[in-house]
Amino acid sequence: MEIFHISAECYPVAKVGGLGDVVGALPKYQQAAGHSVRVVLPCYETKFKNENDFECVHWGTVELGNYNFPFSVLKEKTDKLGFELYLIEINELFNRPNIYGYEDDIERFLSFQIATLDWIIARNTTPDVINCHDHHTGIIPFLLQFAYKYESIKNVKTVITIHNGLYQGWFGFDKLYYLPKFDLKHVGFLEWSNSINSLAVGIKCANAVTTVSPSYLNEINISANGLESLFNSVRSKSKGILNGIDIEVWNPMKDQMIEENYSIDDFEAGKRKNKEKLCEQFELDPSKPLFSFIGRLFEEKGGDLLPHAAALALSEHLGEINILILGSGNSEIETQLTQLRNDYKGNYNVFIGYNEDLAHLIYAGSDYILMPSRVEPCGLNQMYAMRYGTIPIVRRTGGLRDTVIDFGDEGNGICHDQASVADVCYSINRAVRLYEDKINFNKVLKRGMSADHSWERVCQEYIEIYNLIIQQNEI
Repeated sequence: MEIFHISAECYPVAKVGGLGDVVGALPKYQQAAGHSVRVVLPCYETKFKNENDFECVHWGTVELGNYNFPFSVLKEKTDKLGFELYLIEINELFNRPNIYGYEDDIERFLSFQIATLDWIIARNTTPDVINCHDHHTGIIPFLLQFAYKYESIKNVKTVITIHNGLYQGWFGFDKLYYLPKFDLKHVGFLEWSNSINSLAVGIKCANAVTTVSPSYLNEINISANGLESLFNSVRSKSKGILNGIDIEVWNPMKDQMIEENYSIDDFEAGKRKNKEKLCEQFELDPSKPLFSFIGRLFEEKGGDLLPHAAALALSEHLGEINILILGSGNSEIETQLTQLRNDYKGNYNVFIGYNEDLAHLIYAGSDYILMPSRVEPCGLNQMYAMRYGTIPIVRRTGGLRDTVIDFGDEGNGICHDQASVADVCYSINRAVRLYEDKINFNKVLKRGMSADHSWERVCQEYIEIYNLIIQQNEI
């Protein structure tokens, strides 16, 4: 089977969040399972692009209404990622340092989608399935079905995978002329609440819809930023598939980014050395339980809870615990977290920004990882943490509900129900007591380390969906 994954992100080429991790891993495992897999994303000005060799395999011009943008399709020469990687180079739109956040993002990602399809119709072979990821690629299923210029590939099956349904790619009908010509009787597929909604378009037009966890599929039928009724209407072609993690990249036995390698059989000595390194770097006491947070500092991730929760927990357990924050996002939250250093020196620190090496060391050296998310479609941090013997403290939502069971129920973590300061602090109190009970602490830790979150199982679930829609069966 020939499979195309089309996405705005792919680790290690370009990554902002979990989308990049998934698109960097799932295709590799599908390729290893015997399929021909291609990943296509925009050509950003990134370190990966500049440090690797590419060859031009196609060029053309994107017509975006009255605008024309020359584009090239660049292929990474060595397939070093475990699949064929292609970058759509449109210098006027993507030769920039960031992936998102520009006023012309609608134009950028529409041109990317059109250029990708223009290249596909120019190839000698036609893919069996195109797997689109999030709203940045949501117009593709519509164009395949209804745009005149893509008539020759209109039967290609499509899946849209929703990594976060809060972001939907809205734009006005004043930009309808950007799209390749189609019969206007189909314009209803584009409309949602009097605008064009890229995610809604993909959901309507794709042959199948997947979410990145079963619980998230249930949740977006109730709360989906205005798309609840649409999700309910397509439930018969939808399935929640829990993400996996790349166990080659996230492997404490081989990880070159951590201080000391270890396994489930010798984790105590290994984690101690990583914790000592981490605490030395951030002036913390390695004899105390270390609670860490890694992620974006926004309300969606519960980032706004962290300053107050950290201050309360540190005050209640004065000199008895450490808290370390790695993240960036809302400037007010960043400022509040930075100011806490003045009040709790020696037990608290923060790194504003993101550093991949440091993230690995934090997973290896921490005792607990905090995830008080309001929304977490899947969540990968809790899987990384468990893989490294770090116990997750999570709010029961989305994929966190599917992967973390409270230790009171013989599980692998600590769970609470509300995204509130009180619930976070209560869970930290429970964690402190568990830390003092080393026998049970190690049991919980080992349950997490022994869990199977590899991509092999996930890969097969996607292949089953592809086969079903190719055979025109319901999923």
